[in-house]
Amino acid sequence: MSKTPRSGWPFGTTTVLTRGGDGAEVRLRSLNRKDGVEWRKMRIEDEKYLRAVEPTVDGDWAEAHSSSQWRKTWGNLKGVAKEGTVVPAVIEVDGAFAGQLTLGNIQHGIVSSCWIGYWVHSKQTGQGVATAAVALGVDHAMKTLGLHRVEATVMRENASSRAVLKKAGFREEGFLKRNLHINGEWTDHYLMAVTREELFGEESRGLVERMVHEGELVYVPPGKRKKS
Repeated sequence: MSKTPRSGWPFGTTTVLTRGGDGAEVRLRSLNRKDGVEWRKMRIEDEKYLRAVEPTVDGDWAEAHSSSQWRKTWGNLKGVAKEGTVVPAVIEVDGAFAGQLTLGNIQHGIVSSCWIGYWVHSKQTGQGVATAAVALGVDHAMKTLGLHRVEATVMRENASSRAVLKKAGFREEGFLKRNLHINGEWTDHYLMAVTREELFGEESRGLVERMVHEGELVYVPPGKRKKS
């Protein structure tokens, strides 16, 4: 059990290549105020995908992603990040903004857990980006924050996200009826989770290392990382 809460924000992770080295170059870094332009642009472009799986947004999607709303969103995220209850991160692909990953409801002590959520721009799908980002996020939660357990909830219809989580070692632990209000209605979700014991064994020191060992990912030396 981690006795002393560790700061996990701001931060930047190692960089990995997907598909055994011939895919996308992926890393996580802290979300910042300047990310608003790309954040807004990509989320507006992907409205039809994001509305279907994210908490209900009342009214116009573009208005909910205006400059003023971004400032409020950023201010809220910055505040809870400083408190240590949320880690908001950018998913970078080949050095450029490509989505967002969040660790939330971070609790230390006898609970020692958090949840993980993410979205990837539609132009970056099919390259293993989400799987790499989840692996980096889980390792950040367990190695840097010292947490014991990471949970995720995923809709029954969201087969692609369930596949990402399973590939990252998450197990289905339960089925939550009418769990979250998504796209205008209460929706069912699978509860999935992974614990430290499943990822930190004799042959592995985390999820990224395990996936590197399996040939799913390749480490990128700092001096060879692409720049945006």
